[in-house]
Amino acid sequence: MKKRTVRARAVEPEALSVPKPVVKPDVSDLAGCVEDARQAGLDSDAGPSDPMDFHSLRGRLETCRDRLPPLYRTAVYDPFVAKLDNLGQQGFTKILLSDPNREGIAGLLLDIAHAILQNGEGFQQRATDGFQELVSDLFDGFLSAEDRKAVNPPDQGAIPPLVKWGNPDFGPYTWPVDATISFDVQAPIVNLPPANARHGILAWAALGHETGGHDILHADTGLLQELADKVNQGLHSAKLGDPFPDYWSERIDETASDVLGVLNLGPAAGIGLVGYFRGLNAAFTGSATLRNNGPDQDPHPADILRGFLAACCVRRLKFSGAAAWAAVIEDETRKDVTTIRLSGVTISEEDARKSADVVAEVIMQAKLHALENHSLGYIQNWRNTDELIVQQLRGLLTTVGQLPTKLESGIYAAHAVAAAVTAALSQNANIPLLFDRMLGILKKMHDSNPSWGPLFVAHPGNIVADYAYIDHASL
Repeated sequence: MKKRTVRARAVEPEALSVPKPVVKPDVSDLAGCVEDARQAGLDSDAGPSDPMDFHSLRGRLETCRDRLPPLYRTAVYDPFVAKLDNLGQQGFTKILLSDPNREGIAGLLLDIAHAILQNGEGFQQRATDGFQELVSDLFDGFLSAEDRKAVNPPDQGAIPPLVKWGNPDFGPYTWPVDATISFDVQAPIVNLPPANARHGILAWAALGHETGGHDILHADTGLLQELADKVNQGLHSAKLGDPFPDYWSERIDETASDVLGVLNLGPAAGIGLVGYFRGLNAAFTGSATLRNNGPDQDPHPADILRGFLAACCVRRLKFSGAAAWAAVIEDETRKDVTTIRLSGVTISEEDARKSADVVAEVIMQAKLHALENHSLGYIQNWRNTDELIVQQLRGLLTTVGQLPTKLESGIYAAHAVAAAVTAALSQNANIPLLFDRMLGILKKMHDSNPSWGPLFVAHPGNIVADYAYIDHASL
């Protein structure tokens, strides 16, 4: 996945080390993870109340400014406060009244305020810092100069998102930079339900979809439309017929975000998606299965298609266990197949899987004008080096004891979450312990993140020395 280290640039990652071979990944405690997700889905904790009083909000914001690092003072705090002052109490109140369900402009306003306040006032500080570290890593992993060789910086906003907790009924979601710019804010805002600060480990795997997906896709002008066109063309060329070309391409934002989640988090994102949706469906419908119906009004593909898409994406990853993991994800998806209906049209399981395979190939491999004729899979991928780090971290996560004060170079937040998720799926997993130790590792990473120090550092992955010679014996 990460190409930000000297080691990965010096020699091809696969030549360095190969993870232990896996005949079949252990997901025997998937049901336990589904139950964990179900309980978190039923948790109604809404987090801090919305700041509805203009003058009170301005006072609280004022005390938070110096508690944010320079990067976020400049990109988020200062422009947002200036916009608030320009609106005044009358404009602020008018926005709140115009969007009583908090799903549009008022929801965005309040979420930006919450992100500043929660970070500045120390709400759920350990979990918030861990959350912030993961989304920063996912964003930096795609936009750092080392990963984007020969690809221009994004057209809109290259600042990692700011995080917040709230809105449990909405689940994980993000306001991409093309939305936050309405308030002159130059960074996305990412939300998790407050319950996920305590449990629901699979929700953390879904952040690859939000930050590695939506926030990246909206940062390059024309990228989404180009992907939609190529997916539509690919499905027409495959001669699968209706409704596939229009169905998939009209849902390109959610579809491509699923693909990017896998590119950023590896198989943990794929199997995590299956388990997470089962848990949420169990919480809200009583059935711990993937939904087979894809209504025309839903901007997401049907759950069952997303499971097949995840398997097809994992199969194309650049690590030696890709085929084994893809088989497990596909098998789990097939267990939930009943009658698949997309926009009112009944389709076969075989055609559903074939369409997902075409979509995975196009989104991962197509060379895109918006990315200077490079593919998403070129910029980001999951390799043997990533899988080896995950295997090593799993040992650290599953033991009781003091976490190391310093982690080795080349270990990132995405590795820690992937390790925690795959360990939680294994037989006899202690999910609460894994969750707690995952947060501990992410917190340590955040405490040493230069973007949250006194310097103006947008992408820590760019802080890499270029060496003329590498001693292979040290690798």
